[in-house]
Amino acid sequence: MDLGVALPTSGPYASVEAVTRVAQEAERLGYGAVWTYERLLFPAAGATSKGLPQPLPDYYASTYEPIETLSYVAACTDRIRLGTSVVNAVFHNPVVLARRFATLDQLSSGRAIAGLGLGWMDQEYEAVGVSQRTRGEALEEAITVMRAAWDTDPVSFHGKHYTIPSSAINPKPVRRAGVPVVLAATTPAAIDRAARLADGLNSIAFSYEALTEAVTRFRASAAEAGRDAANLQVVARANTVLTSEDLDGQRPFLGGSARQVAADLERLADLAVTHVLFADMASATLEDALRRLAELREAASAVEWRTSA
Repeated sequence: MDLGVALPTSGPYASVEAVTRVAQEAERLGYGAVWTYERLLFPAAGATSKGLPQPLPDYYASTYEPIETLSYVAACTDRIRLGTSVVNAVFHNPVVLARRFATLDQLSSGRAIAGLGLGWMDQEYEAVGVSQRTRGEALEEAITVMRAAWDTDPVSFHGKHYTIPSSAINPKPVRRAGVPVVLAATTPAAIDRAARLADGLNSIAFSYEALTEAVTRFRASAAEAGRDAANLQVVARANTVLTSEDLDGQRPFLGGSARQVAADLERLADLAVTHVLFADMASATLEDALRRLAELREAASAVEWRTSA
């Protein structure tokens, strides 16, 4: 297991300078990956999901584009992996998306991770003209299209949602197997989809118990589909606060001080989680965020956990 960090592509100190500093400092400290995410728009009248109001934090009002940001970061770093958590795949033509990820993989010498998801905001689906009713089957087909585009030319595909006439599609990713695809999933159906189709699961760690349930289902579903679950990644996303002092009372799992988070990481060893992504939105300044990263890395270095290849 290694650790990752969300880049400050939105929020009070989001800037080119902040993105550069966090990426370079994360690499220097030994973090395994940096991550971005997609937010298409910020509705003036408020966001909804399936018609129900959903709170939308102010830091979503301006968000850098994820793959473009990672392409920039590729030139500022040497080793750290570059992932999206997540790009909403059905918002994009999968051939174009495959080429963008392949280009990022080439620019970074094979460091790209295609973290894909479905999104949730009604207004974003309205803006791109995509039906939420068929989004699950469209996502499955999109993954097949992307992998076809990364495979040997000529590429062709004829499906319900997408068609590729026999063509050469280049560049290809650096890795022959293509860019690894990790699917965001929290519901049982989405977890089963990830187990059948993806190279890994990207699940929000709402609690230790919820994460355990998701990982257990993911591995069981993968085995049922005839896949070797041991070869599939598990990325746990922690949307929690990182603090300078211990949090008292009821503390979120993977949140709090570096010491408290390190104790939570130790609990994840038995789950064989591959990677833990920290998306701390609470730091008031860039300097605060950098201090929290350094403290967490130091505390985590003392934890005995399984490492991944």
